[in-house]
Amino acid sequence: MLIFKIFRPAEWAALRATGQTDGAPIDLTDGYIHFSTAAQAEETAAKHFANAGDLMLLAVEAEPLGSALKWEVSRGDQLFPHLYRPLMLTDVHWALPLPEVGGAHQFPAGLEDASV
Repeated sequence: MLIFKIFRPAEWAALRATGQTDGAPIDLTDGYIHFSTAAQAEETAAKHFANAGDLMLLAVEAEPLGSALKWEVSRGDQLFPHLYRPLMLTDVHWALPLPEVGGAHQFPAGLEDASV
C-alpha cells in the first residue's frame, strides 16, 4: 500500500540533497513524520497547506517501513500512518508536483487506485 507525504519544495530539495529527513517543522514538533492515505491526502492538503503554493506529493510503500510505521488515531478518529524514523530518499516510490490552482491543490488522477 502506498502512503503519501506532502512537502514544500524546499523540504523536497533538502531530502534529495541529503538522502534523508526528519520531516517538516510539524513532524519535528510531533516527533514523527506525518503521512496520509490516498483517501486522506486531499483533506490534509486543504487543512494544512491551504495557500501554500505549489507542493510535492511523495508516495512511499508502507510495508518496507516495518515497525517504524505506526497507524494512529488522528483527525476525525481516522487512522493515519506516522513514521518514527527518518524518511530516506530510497523510501520514496515516486514524487510528483502538486500544483495549486485557484486555491486548491491538484492531485494526480487515479491517486486512490495507485495506493494498492
